[in-house]
Amino acid sequence: MSQTDDESGAPIRAAAGLNIPAVEKRAAPLRRDVVDALRKAIIEGRLAPGSRLIERELIELTGVSRTVIREALRQLESESIIETIPNKGPIVRKLTRAEAEDLYAIRSVLEGLAARMFVANASAQDVKALKKALDSTIAAYRDSPPEVIMNVKNEFYEIMFAGAGSETLSSMISMLHARIWRWRALGLGHPKRSARRSEQSTDGLRKLYGALKDRNADLAEKIARREVMNAADEIMQILAQENADTL
Repeated sequence: MSQTDDESGAPIRAAAGLNIPAVEKRAAPLRRDVVDALRKAIIEGRLAPGSRLIERELIELTGVSRTVIREALRQLESESIIETIPNKGPIVRKLTRAEAEDLYAIRSVLEGLAARMFVANASAQDVKALKKALDSTIAAYRDSPPEVIMNVKNEFYEIMFAGAGSETLSSMISMLHARIWRWRALGLGHPKRSARRSEQSTDGLRKLYGALKDRNADLAEKIARREVMNAADEIMQILAQENADTL
């Protein structure tokens, strides 16, 4: 096995040249800041699946010590976002279809719970912010590229998670999103994406907002869970078409 190949024979890309900002040295633990910066780079696709995470490069990019980098990498490995390959070091994990199915099923439960907890705990200001985010998301779906759509849609859900009032739940959902970001990006930008998927997504968000605004916990949870599984169905259909094309 070469120094540039993983166990599957696919090349492992280095992280050189990535735009990871230096971490500001504040009173808060540096390790947490570095973990957040690296996790965000993975979620946004600046660290692609299979990319090597070379300590020297990460030290130069973030401006922190080797000890902090190693602690951050251990944390990301514990979250199953990265993995360490013998004689290669840490890389961004690749996600299998079976794992994606499992993660989407878990995500549907957690986001359904977040919707229910939003109904119970969110303030009127949270609902107002959610409506603003909904309008931005619908506008983005009309004429924006996939990365913009994902960002504004994330804002909608982040408001819902924050309004749920559970830091533990938000953290668990964030970990899931970090592991499935590439599948979400695939669903938004793939040429084989269903022509009706954008309409289905915006309609689902409108219904979810309506249930949250009306404080209907049962309906909000049901819609939130259904939205996640609709997204999962789209991904699996795309992958099935791709596999068929290669036969």
